[in-house]
Order: sequence, then structure tokens, then C-alpha cells
Amino acid sequence: MKSEPRSAYRLAIVAALATGLILLWVIGAVGLIGVEGDPFDRSYGGVLAVGMMGALVARFRPRGMAHAMVAAAFAQALVAVIALIIGKQHSPVSSVVEILGLNGFFVVLWVVSARLFLRASRLWASADARVSG
Repeated sequence: MKSEPRSAYRLAIVAALATGLILLWVIGAVGLIGVEGDPFDRSYGGVLAVGMMGALVARFRPRGMAHAMVAAAFAQALVAVIALIIGKQHSPVSSVVEILGLNGFFVVLWVVSARLFLRASRLWASADARVSG
């Protein structure tokens, strides 16, 4: 009966890893803010570090992983806010809409991953309750 929680957990892991890899791919291919190779794009390393450190602190448990993904989403949003504060929207290739839209896309992906981890956590808890009850 544990296959359903495991499948949900695996899906959540795939979503988290895919989000991180897509973020790296976009930064490497064209850059997320400004022109390709803009040093500000290194800020996204902090987003990935938040997610990875959160996963380690959570010891990869579903509920803790959900919190780590929410923290990554918050870090992603924070990078966008900082970009706007320092005026990255004045670059000829980055507008407010682009900065908020692209970062918003990644925030949504991190939150989707968090929701999947919460679902896995609930499924695991209900499977444990059925076994012990």
C-alpha cells in the first residue's frame, strides 16, 4: 500500500529537480535578467542553494521538502524584487513584465513542487494510519 505515497514523492522530486534544471538551463542559454551572462543571474544560485539546503535540513522527508520548496519560491521572488529595486528593468532587454513574469513562472513551479510534497506527506500519513490502525 506504500506505492501510492512513494509515487507521489517521486513525482514531487521530479518536479523539484526539473524546476532547478530548467532554471539553470534558462540562465545558461539566454539569462533570466538582462543580457546573457549578466552577473546578476548568479543570484539564482542562492535560490538553488536555499532549495538544496532546505532538502538537507529536512532530510528529504516530504513535509520538510514542502517547506524547502516554499523557501525556494520565496527566494526566487526575492531575487525578482531585488532586481527591480536595483533597476534591472531599465536594461533594454528586461522589462518589469519580463522580470515578474519569468520569475513568477519559477515561483509557481516551486510551489507546485511544494504542493506535491505535501500530498506525498498526507498519503504517507494516511498509509501509516491504516497500517497501525
